[in-house]
Amino acid sequence: MDYGSMVGESFEYAKEAVVGKWNKWVMLIIATILLGLPLMGYSLKILRGEKPAPEVEDWGTLFIDGIKYLIISLIYAIPAFIVLFFVVGVSILGSMSGDPATAMAAIGSMMIGLLVFFVVILIIGIFELIGIVRFARTGSMGEAFNFSAILATIGKIGWVPYIIALVVLGVVGVIFAIIVTILMMIPILGFIIYLCLIAPWTLFVTRYICQLYDNAGSA
Repeated sequence: MDYGSMVGESFEYAKEAVVGKWNKWVMLIIATILLGLPLMGYSLKILRGEKPAPEVEDWGTLFIDGIKYLIISLIYAIPAFIVLFFVVGVSILGSMSGDPATAMAAIGSMMIGLLVFFVVILIIGIFELIGIVRFARTGSMGEAFNFSAILATIGKIGWVPYIIALVVLGVVGVIFAIIVTILMMIPILGFIIYLCLIAPWTLFVTRYICQLYDNAGSA
């Protein structure tokens, strides 16, 4: 798997979609402002393998698909929410006890709980990414939770190449976050630039995931 090529192709895909195509870029910004739901729906088109990036149209479908995408993401997040609620509950009870020993124990439990929380998020992400692509390509929300098929897909890609690909994406994400953080230091203008960059970044990530999935063949 050529990770550099995947990053480069995804960047070109996103750039080609917006640079010089200001009307489409404006439509994508609007899709972002509308709670991001149309943008989520639009990203499903990219996950289906549409190339070049499709036009931003049929807003009703984009909204509906975005809502379905959100529902799937929320269902996947349930285990993480459960862990988080437990961590918050333990920390609150510990702080209310008035006993220093109990409070210290609560802090220790909270730290362990947060570690578990982040591990759960990572595990969820590994499965959710493939699940979302399956939903995009089959149109069935149930396929987003077809774990046997998801495992089979990851197996075809290869667990090690798959994890490395996600790490590469994570590194690019950190670089993007640093750039955005610097830009956000500029009053008002920084936020406007950030708002304009959300859609291209989404296109980049989505196209990257699409390529990653295609390494296992069709759904």
